Amino acid sequence: MKEEIVCPCPSGNVVLQTESLSFTEIPHQSKLFRDYQNDPESLRKYYPLAVNSHTEISKHIDRILSEYKTDRAVLCDVLEEANRRNGATDATLKNIEMLRDDDCVAVVSGQQAGLFTGPMYTIYKALSAVKMTECLRGRGFKAVPVFWIATEDHDFEEVSKIEVISSDGKSRTIKSEPKYCYENLPVGYVKLDESIKETIDELFESLPRTEFTDELREMIENSWTPGEDYGDAFARLLTKFLGKFGLIVLCPLDVRLKKLATPIYVNAIRRSDEIVEALRKRSDELESEGYHAQVLVGEDYFPLFWQAKDRTRHALKKSPTGTFKTRDIEREFTIDELADLAAEEPQRFSPSVVLRSVVQDYLLPTVCYFGGAAEIAYFAQSSEVYRLLDRPVTPIFHRQSFTIVESKHGKTLDKYELEFRDVFEGIEVLLPKIVEQFLNREMAKVFAEVEENINKQLNRLDQNLFELEPTLADSLANRRRKILYHISNIRSKFHNAQIRKDETINRRIETAFASLYPHKALQERSFNVSQFVNRHGVYFFDWLYQAIDLDDDGHRIIFL
Repeated sequence: MKEEIVCPCPSGNVVLQTESLSFTEIPHQSKLFRDYQNDPESLRKYYPLAVNSHTEISKHIDRILSEYKTDRAVLCDVLEEANRRNGATDATLKNIEMLRDDDCVAVVSGQQAGLFTGPMYTIYKALSAVKMTECLRGRGFKAVPVFWIATEDHDFEEVSKIEVISSDGKSRTIKSEPKYCYENLPVGYVKLDESIKETIDELFESLPRTEFTDELREMIENSWTPGEDYGDAFARLLTKFLGKFGLIVLCPLDVRLKKLATPIYVNAIRRSDEIVEALRKRSDELESEGYHAQVLVGEDYFPLFWQAKDRTRHALKKSPTGTFKTRDIEREFTIDELADLAAEEPQRFSPSVVLRSVVQDYLLPTVCYFGGAAEIAYFAQSSEVYRLLDRPVTPIFHRQSFTIVESKHGKTLDKYELEFRDVFEGIEVLLPKIVEQFLNREMAKVFAEVEENINKQLNRLDQNLFELEPTLADSLANRRRKILYHISNIRSKFHNAQIRKDETINRRIETAFASLYPHKALQERSFNVSQFVNRHGVYFFDWLYQAIDLDDDGHRIIFL
């Protein structure tokens, strides 16, 4: 059932329609994620502080604050400096000042520093944290939204490209390829060069020109400039998009933050054997209960990466003799040597995926985290790391999940009596149905009658042959399959011919599928927000914010 939401727009209010779809109806969702969305408290074994509703999260605030020991003054000085450099709004600076107070908590989300803010779900994560912050404030608690930019990750290929729907209605990939980006270099250290100008040109050559194009281009060009670090460019554009909501951005590469995290690094190193053992046991537990282990933990696993002097990031592995080394250096370390190094030079380390959230929640007074399905799975394992390092386990909520259905695609769905869930069947399944129900019912009727008559006559023949000679009936069964196969093949050719004849209709349907369910996955995982801002302006972010419903555990569909 659709609900209406009234949203602001320069030309007057816009009325959006929304509806919700359970993740159980969406393909390729893991069992762990589905069960967590359905009843998180039933999985307390893996998520000790899980709650069934966001309204219950405030009961953890006293404990979070009592166990938070990080120097707020240093933390907030770093945040203020970085956010001012990124063009922070007054709302963000006021939030940083509030975070200095001992009774203030943080609602956290985060993502890798993707090109032009990366996939749509990056925006959804940030706005989910903002919405939760407002809910806590409405109940009298001090809270601020913080976005942790995962600049320490070194998979540049993953963040170097985006997709948009171009002017011709087809999906187009836009990629950034700086010349001096090399293997194992954390994304935050990748330096933009002149090629970013070509990337921006390619983006705007792909998008249709609208009344909002110039404003969007200026925002992107002023953020993604040659000589800028990739992480800073990401932070600056995210701030331009969402700064009005008071979002605080955090880059963990700052040496001062590394020093604040020193105690957790040292503790994780000294207890690394226990951590690995607990993680392996937890993985076995998950798999024995029909779930999956998101992180593969081998016997040689180590919870921190080594940051080399050339800034590259390398996995530390345990050797058969009990020492630790990377593949790229000959020197071996003992546990004591690594712990001493972490105490003296914490900038030489960065946390692995199972330790990252613990470090994040050591630096911040995190009351809850908003993540995706994969992050929820990570937390099922990393909760053991929290336990061993004597840290309160952070509750995790699934970020809001959206599909944006623009009016032209909504009309296509209505015209052919389709609901959004129907797109999961695939265009190859739905096109024949559309042809037969809407484009050429007469020919569809002829095929149905022919198949019925053929089956009727073959049944008569089968009955008589069986009485005469059973082996002849077996031969007929085989030939029946071939006859019906050829009829089906001709029917498929009819579908294709009809679609080619109705080229406009074909293009409309293909464009709708490309936009709503690209690569047979949810739209939010492929597309960049620029295509929607280009068509609807920056008010689009307000519409998204208004459409968030933290009580809704499903996938929300927004009809523009």
